[in-house]
Amino acid sequence: MKKLFKRIASVVLLSIMVVSLIACSSDSDDTNDSGESSSSLPKEINFGILRVPNDETLAIAEGLFDKYFTEKGIKCNFIVFDSGVDANKALASGSIDFATMGNTNSIVALSRDIDVEVVWIHEVLGEIEGLAVKNGLGIDKVQDLSGKKIATPFASTSHYILLNVLKEAGIDDKVQLLDMKTAEIVAAWERGDIQGAYTWQPSLGELLKDGEVIVSSKEMAEKGYITANVAVARKKFTNKYPDLVADFISCLTEAADMYRQNPEKAAAIVAEELGITPEDALLQMQGSTWHTREELLSEDYFGTSEAPGNFATIMKDTSDFLQEQESIESSPSQEEFNKYVNPLYIQKSLEKAPK
Repeated sequence: MKKLFKRIASVVLLSIMVVSLIACSSDSDDTNDSGESSSSLPKEINFGILRVPNDETLAIAEGLFDKYFTEKGIKCNFIVFDSGVDANKALASGSIDFATMGNTNSIVALSRDIDVEVVWIHEVLGEIEGLAVKNGLGIDKVQDLSGKKIATPFASTSHYILLNVLKEAGIDDKVQLLDMKTAEIVAAWERGDIQGAYTWQPSLGELLKDGEVIVSSKEMAEKGYITANVAVARKKFTNKYPDLVADFISCLTEAADMYRQNPEKAAAIVAEELGITPEDALLQMQGSTWHTREELLSEDYFGTSEAPGNFATIMKDTSDFLQEQESIESSPSQEEFNKYVNPLYIQKSLEKAPK
């Protein structure tokens, strides 16, 4: 009886070993080209995007997300948001993993303890964003806006710049500001409900059909009021999949390199994706500055984990201003912003790049 028990135990033990070896072999073989186990990857990633001519739009149009994610068995979902306000709600609920938004809305996210971090700067805003006024109203300078109705999406980069424009002109308490989404701004403009608006392309282009820009974000950037469209990601995602965040940055970098190498071709691709003319697309793309990974890791922007860059300081200064304007209840500390603007994933993307 004891011999029979030993034989049964031996057979069971051998079976367990065989199953374990098969499982290990399966785990070893089930990897993608970058060495990641497919079982450890998410089934899908949700990206919150803006319909603007940037590196992300170009990457989507060129199918680069397929190269970096779909080929790994990951489905990419792209959800369009008109501004960062709704994107922040989606981030807070966990329904999206990444979101593109103005840096002011990313400040709102941090101030409200939404568990995200800044991982990329798509573009530093310039002439792509501006204060447009209607023709024929005798508005030639900012001071002429006194008593007028001006629209902008609140808590956006446009809102931040507009407040500073009015403050510098000494009329910040003499203008009626209206909170509108970009599509609402165009409709209100056409009805004659507003005399001016601070907004970005492509809605800005619609206003310029019978209006003109009297101040642009490029002019304000030269005065130190820098704004940008940034990519934020949920920390629950970044902590679990840091390599995928690096892949996201590599994807955007490849698209941006296409633009740098052939602006006209890139503009044509973006134009078809957004339903605008290639000329308008190129004009809008040239109205902002697209930086390389190396440039973003400089002291002017992300810096390093040990020596945070100047962009974190700009974010803090902007945050303090937003608190003064009661756009946010409290302004996070400089230390919080230093951690929030995280260079880790750009560094990792560079490390993974072919030598």
